[in-house]
Parts: sequence; C-alpha cells; structure tokens
Amino acid sequence: MHITGTQLNYFFVCKRKLWLFANHIQCEQESDLVLQGKIMHENSYSYEKKEYEFEGIKVDWLDLNNKVIHEVKKSDKVEEAHLWQLKYYLYYFRKNNIGEFTGEINYPKLRKKEQVMLTDDDVVYIEKIIDEIEVVKNLPFAPKVEKPMKICKKCSYNDLCWV
Repeated sequence: MHITGTQLNYFFVCKRKLWLFANHIQCEQESDLVLQGKIMHENSYSYEKKEYEFEGIKVDWLDLNNKVIHEVKKSDKVEEAHLWQLKYYLYYFRKNNIGEFTGEINYPKLRKKEQVMLTDDDVVYIEKIIDEIEVVKNLPFAPKVEKPMKICKKCSYNDLCWV
C-alpha cells in the first residue's frame, strides 16, 4: 500500500479526483492553473534546494539544519488538504525512520507561512485516512459527485467530470 502526498491531498479535495488520479487518469499536464503553480514553485525560494523524492513522496524543500519540511502552495483555498498533505510527509518521515521533522506551509503569493506539527492523534487519523484512500482507489469506478462543487471550476478534471 503506497500513498502519495498528492493522493492524500485529493482525498480532502474530492474523492472522484483521487480515484481518477490514482488510476492514472491525469489531466494536470493540460491545466494552466497547474502550470502556474509549477512556475511559482520553481521561482519562489530559489535559494533553497528543491524537491526531495522518497519512494514517490515529493517534498518541496527540506531545511535539514532545522529539520523542517516545507510545502509551497499557490493559495490557501484548500488549506485543510494542504495541512494534511504536509502532516502525511511528517508521518512518512517518522514512520520510515528518516527523522522527526516539523512542517511549514509557504504561500509566497500571500506572503504567509503556517507552522505544522504532527501529534499522536494525527498519526491515528492519518492511518485511518490511508485505509480510506485504499478503499477509494480500489473502487471499480470513479465515485460520483452529485453536483459541481465550488472547487470544480478550477480543477484540471473539470471537463472530464462536467462537460
């Protein structure tokens, strides 16, 4: 059972998006908004080493001196998903004996930072989420969404779901 940070993020955003992504139906490469996010990520904090990858877990940047995992986001509109994605990275590092880290979500456009810690209750919750993600990933078909959500307008899967 392998879960990526993106899958965990999508679990909070939309179960249908999670299923599509996990089943290799990916539309992100066609999205202007995703491209904007990548450009912002590449141009922000240029003095920091970018992207560490551990078995499919991509961390935006690590401050190894202070043991901080940084996650860079374009906006804070799906803040809960961002928070749990970073907590998942903290969980992953702890579980795989990489080390005890804290987290920081960086919103360069908003000039905002949010500190993130992993608690024992978070670990229990993340393990529950991992089980639920596996259930969604293994559904025979993508879960239905009854009506468009506010976030669907900017989702890279919008055309696939609603057009």
